[in-house]
Amino acid sequence: MEAAVEKIIQMQGYKLHVIKTDKFKTNTIVWRMKAPLTKEDVTKRALLPHVLQSSTANHPTTAGLRSYLDDLYGATLFVDLAKKGEYHIMSFYVEMANEKFLSDPTPLLKKGIELLSELLTNPNVKGNGFDPQTVEMEKRTLKQRIQSIYDDKMRYSNARLIEEMCKDEPYALQVNGNAEDVDAITPENLYEYYQKAFAEDELDLYVIGDVNEAEVKSILSGQLQFADRTPKKVTAGEYQRDSDVKEIKEQQNVKQGKLIIGYRTNIVYGDPDYFALQVFNGIFGGFSHSKLFINVREKASLAYYAASRLESHKGIMMVMSGIDNKNYDQAVGIIKDQMEAMKKGDFTDQELEQTKAVIQNQILETVDTARGLLEILYHNVVAGTKIDVETWLQEMQKTTREEIIAVANKMKMDTIYFLTGMEAGN
Repeated sequence: MEAAVEKIIQMQGYKLHVIKTDKFKTNTIVWRMKAPLTKEDVTKRALLPHVLQSSTANHPTTAGLRSYLDDLYGATLFVDLAKKGEYHIMSFYVEMANEKFLSDPTPLLKKGIELLSELLTNPNVKGNGFDPQTVEMEKRTLKQRIQSIYDDKMRYSNARLIEEMCKDEPYALQVNGNAEDVDAITPENLYEYYQKAFAEDELDLYVIGDVNEAEVKSILSGQLQFADRTPKKVTAGEYQRDSDVKEIKEQQNVKQGKLIIGYRTNIVYGDPDYFALQVFNGIFGGFSHSKLFINVREKASLAYYAASRLESHKGIMMVMSGIDNKNYDQAVGIIKDQMEAMKKGDFTDQELEQTKAVIQNQILETVDTARGLLEILYHNVVAGTKIDVETWLQEMQKTTREEIIAVANKMKMDTIYFLTGMEAGN
């Protein structure tokens, strides 16, 4: 496999990542800002990118800004928030056609970078704060986003497990912040936070497409410059944890019970056994051929679904299952049994090889899109590592049965959360 090569260039206050590839007919520009999760800032930070993408000084209305994007051959602009380990990540995406494939000589890449630059450095400000109308509108939308988690019982159960499992850790904070903190945000204190974020955050700009590195660098030198900084790092502190498994049952008016079990993997991205952890998860619960799917859903017919997923930068694995309330004890028992089987090496060579093949296909599919490629490369920024896609594939293929058993034996069940219906007798 010929992987796209990432060239990293130190710019003024940020790192530029140029990934030159002729695989796409579009160019993707992504600006990422990383800072430690804190209770004081999480809600302002959840609001900020949405305010910035609504309007700018030169495009003071959302309609005007969107109309300008249409003029750039239907370029798209959107923002996103994520939690990776104890970090809160803001992302700004601009995607546009590559002008090489158009008869029109409009320098789209240059205009896209200029627009992103304006969005970040020349926002719609009135006096000492952001435009009040924009802030009020985005506050209402943020409240709706926070509420939507409570309306989606699967997402709600995931959030509740993390709140309980990581009670005194920053990771317990929600990516969209806290509903009770939204009203206290003003155009002025949000603008103040904007200045703080651009002065302190770790800043990275990705340009992915069939682009010329020197041209990109030249455009950016005249557009984006920030003060140098030493980004704040989160120290992976050892939190006090009970040796007993926490068990939380919550009743709501739900037809199907949501069972989520949180395990501490004690392995994070960048650790030598991270690749073995990926293969372990694939055999245990990551795919439709996995032990959880076959034993909890297929054989015992206990669950509507059963799967596991990793939080790579936090060292957590979550097992998720939708079950009838009466099947709680049996479902938990079978999940525990499957973990014991993994610890004893009770899985076949065929399961091992099938899992490796599925993971390889998944990675290759992921890097086949600009956004997927970015996600894989950005792991290195979060973890402070340098692992390219080919290394990832090679290390995963080399994983042995003994390494998977060793990973399984590092697993520790931490918290069981069950959202159950009102009529439940548990």
